[in-house]
Formats: sequence, C-alpha cells, structure tokens
Amino acid sequence: MAAAPHQDPADRAGYAGHPPRMGFFTDTSVCIGCKACEVACKEWNAVPADALDLTGMSYDNTGGLGADNWRHVAFIEQRRPLGTAHTGVSHDDLDVLALAGQGTGAPEQAPATGTPPAGDIGADRPPQPDGRTELRWLMSSDVCKHCTEAACLDVCPTGSLFRTEFGTVVVQEDICNGCGYCIPACPYGVIDQRKDDGRAWKCTMCYDRLGAGLEPACAKACPTDSIQYGPLDELRERADARLRTLQDAGVDDARLYGRDPTDGVGGDGAFFLLLDEPETYGLPPDPVVTTRDLPGMWRRVGLAAGALAAAAVAAFVTTRRSR
Repeated sequence: MAAAPHQDPADRAGYAGHPPRMGFFTDTSVCIGCKACEVACKEWNAVPADALDLTGMSYDNTGGLGADNWRHVAFIEQRRPLGTAHTGVSHDDLDVLALAGQGTGAPEQAPATGTPPAGDIGADRPPQPDGRTELRWLMSSDVCKHCTEAACLDVCPTGSLFRTEFGTVVVQEDICNGCGYCIPACPYGVIDQRKDDGRAWKCTMCYDRLGAGLEPACAKACPTDSIQYGPLDELRERADARLRTLQDAGVDDARLYGRDPTDGVGGDGAFFLLLDEPETYGLPPDPVVTTRDLPGMWRRVGLAAGALAAAAVAAFVTTRRSR
C-alpha cells in the first residue's frame, strides 16, 4: 500500500528501536558467474536441488528465480565490445613488445619519439583494444528485491509473509497455507510455490544469520564482492560512487536499478548496478507495487454499494407511498 516516501518499512511494521535497514547491492560489473552464491544459498537454507538442465541460455542452467532457486545467476551473451574505458594515457606510439624484448624496458632501442621506423609500421604491434572482440558476457546474480512497498505482504491472508526488524520480507513456511495470492502480486515474479508441497518460498536474506550478526551466505561466498551486504543507506552511497567511477571511465551504459526510493515500489532492499537496460537481464523496467490501486478500488466499490442501497431504499419508499 502507499506510504510516506522514505519511511522505513520496519517503522511501519511497528518495530521500536530496530537496527538499520539492511540490504544487498549487487555490482554486476564484477560478477564472474561462478555461481558460488547459488550454491551457498542452497547449502545454508537447505533449498532442494533441482534439475541441472541445459537451458540453451549460455551457462545458465537454473533459468530464473523460483521456489528452489533463491539466487539465479544470469548469463547474457552480446555481440558488442565490453565498453570503452578511457585510461587517460595513450601508448599508441610505443612498441611495447619491442620494449619487453629488451628485458629491462630500457629505452635505448626504443624510438625517442615513440615513432617506429617507416618500414616497421604495423609490425609486431600490440592488438588494439577495440579489435580484440565483439563479444561480451553480462553476468548478474538475481534475488528477491525485499521491496519497500511489498505487495506480497498486502495480499497474504495468514501473515505467513512478514516484515522483519531489518526491513526485509520473510516467508514463514509453517504458516503458509499455499493459497498462492502472493505469486501474481510480486512485480518481479520472484516468489513461487514448491511443486511437492504447494507452499510459497523465496529468499529470506538469511534471516537467521542476520539475527546472529552474520552476513547472508551468498554475500559471504561471493569471491569478487559483486554481492555486497550492509546497511542500505551505506550501500546506496557505495553504489553511487561506483557508478561515477564507471561512467568517468567511459562505461556510459552503467546504471543503478532499484536504488531510487521514489520508484514504483518505494525502492528495493536489494538493488543492482547494471551494464545495460533492465530488460536485458529479465528485469521489469518500471516495476510498480501491484496493490497500489486497491484502496481506490475499495472506495469505489463502497460508493457503488452505497448508491445501490440508497436507490433500493428510495424505490421501496416510493412504492409504499403509491399504494
């Protein structure tokens, strides 16, 4: 439901003196697709193994998030260069292979001006960065976004889904009755029912580890710090700085996704630095909390019911008077 902008969800849930809101910042620019996060998540949370099928989607054998995949590493192959990183220096006029062949890099055999003899132009030159490849791999570890405005919470009739003191959203599997209302309510298609028991399952951000002061298993296992865990405000500052660094280096397509607290879900507790459009990663470009219009709908239903009741009373009174 709609709430005051920037209001801490743990405050709204009634927690007094709660810890800061915790979250994930996933920097896809340093993801290497090792899938350690997927394995660590399954190991810690006892998520069942699923079929390791060949999906035809590069090295992606999970296909997407689901009841048995609380982390999903996407592999996107694109026929385009990785991007142009401007280093601020240029060695185009130096024959670095010739310098390396001297052992010490002593400049006595290198042209003082960096200009090779006319007959040697083009010989033994290092490959130019733009000519190396036309293929790039985008890799990203997706997860539940732990929305500020979580529609799954709004529609759960049993209270199985609840907001934690850390601002995250967790499913209590012993209370879930398998109604499935939360599944179409999620704007990201994250939450899912397990086929063998019908209950809903998703990432808990390792709620049990957070309570013990530990970071979630996926972040702990990530070897490149692509998945970073911490207070959400600090992660947002870190992400802003990382975005500036990439854009200053010439990676113009870099962008943050889910970081804005004024977006359609009030910002995500798990947000991303992407290197392309969100749709490329299978993410909706403008997610909106699906229960946003419910209060207005119920008001209109109430008005319509009141009007019908008034019309029925008026018809009854008119009929009585006419007799």
